[in-house]
Order: sequence, then structure tokens, then C-alpha cells
Amino acid sequence: MIAAPIIVAYFAAWSIYSRSYFIADIPGDKITHINYAFADIGSDGQLVLGDSWADVEKAFPGDTWDQPLRGNFNQLLKLKQRYPHLRTLISVGGWTWSGRFSDVALTAASRSKFAQSCVEFVRQYGFDGVDLDWEYPVSGGLPGNTVRPEDKQNYVLLLQEIRQQLDNVGMVDGKRYLLTVATGAGTERIADMNLPGMSTYLDWINVMTYDFHGGWEAKTGHNAPLYKNDAETASDVAPSYIKSRYNCHASIQGYIAAGVPRSKLIMGLGLYGRGWQGVTSTAQNGFSQSASSQLPMGTWENGIFDYDHLKRSYLPTYTRYWDDASKVPFLFNPSTGIWISYDDLESISLKNDYIKREQLGGAMFWELSGDRNAELVGATFSALTNGQTPPPGTNPPTVPTPVTTQTNEPGSTASVSTTQAPSGDALPWQADKLYNVGDRVTYEGKTYRCLQTHASIPGWTPTVVPALWQLV
Repeated sequence: MIAAPIIVAYFAAWSIYSRSYFIADIPGDKITHINYAFADIGSDGQLVLGDSWADVEKAFPGDTWDQPLRGNFNQLLKLKQRYPHLRTLISVGGWTWSGRFSDVALTAASRSKFAQSCVEFVRQYGFDGVDLDWEYPVSGGLPGNTVRPEDKQNYVLLLQEIRQQLDNVGMVDGKRYLLTVATGAGTERIADMNLPGMSTYLDWINVMTYDFHGGWEAKTGHNAPLYKNDAETASDVAPSYIKSRYNCHASIQGYIAAGVPRSKLIMGLGLYGRGWQGVTSTAQNGFSQSASSQLPMGTWENGIFDYDHLKRSYLPTYTRYWDDASKVPFLFNPSTGIWISYDDLESISLKNDYIKREQLGGAMFWELSGDRNAELVGATFSALTNGQTPPPGTNPPTVPTPVTTQTNEPGSTASVSTTQAPSGDALPWQADKLYNVGDRVTYEGKTYRCLQTHASIPGWTPTVVPALWQLV
């Protein structure tokens, strides 16, 4: 196991609606990184807000009508103040918004344009990096998505361009911006990526080792089996090899065999279960048996059950079974015909052991609202970190001393001043000056406090980049 394990958790923007789960509810002491889902890709090939109201407009307690940034993004900044070790990434795309990835990756010009919009986005809103959730290059995903055979190599070129542009501004800002991806776990998804080429430019890869089976099939199956079960009545032929390779172990080993360093592999863990109804056969306690194509009512959508919901409404009355081959539990009630695959403390513990034994980079959770008491998240935190919260700055490493000259344009340099005001005083904001967290400046008659260490550049005034400055 690496010295500082990574524990990533996705926060979904829509959590603040009917789910009533907010940034303030995030167990910041039990994770190292938050992936905010999702930003979208506009018709012009640039990164855009996914839900403007939730992201930057909604007023939370303590917000004022005239502050420049509200919404979830401002709440993330406040959470990072509370937990200085936390880092945030903006996740792009996802299942619903992956339709334009192939187009933005297609040419050098489209890649540069998109990368520049990513840089502007993270700087404007105070994120520490970008997480691309392209579902999926080459094949798969929604039927309306644009896909091309050349996506496989274009993805590498897109990551190379984003990495370069993030590094360029990182030198100016005095920090290293993160670049990660979320990728499919199935055999076909692995084959559709140039994983060694991608990993060259990535800090890590979040492998979505869940959704191996679900309501798109009229047969029960495990959502996230750790290992295969030879008793599964599934096919095992190319290209999927469902019976032998649709499990966490086979997927992770596929990534390793493809050349991805173990330290850059983050294993996905689901905070939800998947269920079926109309299961009439009691063979294998309903496992791998025929089911109705009509899914049962779930927590928020049919066939999908939050872990918390299962604990509250199903575990008390349903029989819990244990698949000792796949090392996961499931629930079955023959009288209702409902069968549910999920993860609990026992299976998560075994997956944590697997992460450590295989010397992987850490764990990733989808998504936080399913485990409101952080029972599963907390178990992983304790197992991977021995209960020790990383110190501030552990993830990611920051540049300790920003360089004193930076190239703004070809052939020109700008000296970065490090002169500070006397303790407690606020001097006028200046360009080309190093500011540290807590520094105070005045601008247009108002006083601002620095939220992130950075070297200021012309035009990025406190009113323009509220992610860097807070009105006091």
C-alpha cells in the first residue's frame, strides 16, 4: 500500500434536491478528494456548468445576496477551509453528458480549446483539478453519443493537452493541478483505451468497478462482485467474458496487465445496490436467476437502492445471503420476488484488504448521499489510513516555493513580488505578486482575504476570481 492512500468520493450536484444531501454533510475527515459531478461540454466544445443554480447560485446559510459566488462551489471552498487536506476536482461528462467528448478530442485545435476552458474553470471556481468521465470512448455509452475508432488514441492526446495546460498555469499559481479519469471496468471498455498512454498524463485512474450487472438484464447478478462465481449462469465468450471477467479482481488485473502502475489505480466502491423483481426461482437463493424486466421501486429510481435505504427498509425483513465465491452479500425475499445485490461492511472490508494487498492507490466511492452516516466510507478510511487524517497538502503535493519569474507570453517575463504587508494590514491588490492563504488586500474600496496560495496575474482581480478571494 502506498504511504498516502487516496480516498475519492463523488458528490452529485442533484443531491441537494430531493435527496437533501449537502456539501456540509460530506465527511471531510474521512476522504482525501471530492469529485464534483458533473460539468458539461457545451456545443462550442468548452467546459460549462452542469447546473448553474446548484453549482454557483443557490444561497446557503451565511450567504449574502451580493456575494460573487454562492452555490455548491462556494460550499466546497468552505469545506476545504474546515479540512485543509481536502482537494476538489470538477468531474466532466458522466453517463448523460459524454456525447461530445469524441468531438473535443478530435483535433489539435479542439483539444486545445477544451483544455483551455478546463484551466479557466478550475481557476475561476477554486478546484484543484479535472476528472474526465468519458462514458465511453470508441464504443458503449448512450446511443446518441458520438464515437469514433480513433477515440482510443485521441483520448491520450486530449489528456496530454490538458496536462500541459494545467502544468503551465500551475507554475504561475504555485500548485500542481490534478488530472484524473473515471473509466469502465468491463472487458470491452478496457480494450477501447490506450491505458499506458493515458496513465502517462494522469495522476490516477478511478476504475468504476461496479454496475457489472443491473436492470438492463432480465437476470439477477451482482452489482460489484470481488471475484467470479463459477455457478453464475452467464456467458463467457468474447468480447465480454461476463462470467469470468465481470468482477473487480479481473478488471483491476486487466488494468495492471495493460501497463497501468498499481499506484495509479483507484478501485471504485458503490454506496448502493441493484435489484430485480419477479424472481420466482429459489435456486441459488435467487442468484443468477430469471427476473422481470419491470424493475422494483428503488430509493430514487427503479432498481437502485441507497445503502442507507437497504439498512432501514430491507435488512430488517429480508434474508441476507453471502456469496462466498464473489465475496458479496445479497438480499432475497421469495414471497415478494425481490432480489438485491449490494455491498455492506463485510464486503467493503474484504475490498479494502484487496486494495492494500494489491498495493493500489486507494478507493473511490459513488456517491456520497447513499451512505449518510459514512459507515462504509468510514470503514475504508480506517482500513487504508489506519484512521489518520492526512496532513494539509498531502494530496496533492504543492509546489513549496513558486518560481520568481513566469512567462506570460512568448519572450516576456513577469517578476513575482513576495513583499507582504505588516501583520494584520491590508495593502492594495497587485498583479505579479505571491499571495498566501489569509493575506488581506484592498480592491475598489473593499477588503478581501486570500483563500488559496497563488501568484496573481494581470486581470485576475478579487472581483473576477472569487475562488481566490473572499470579501471580508
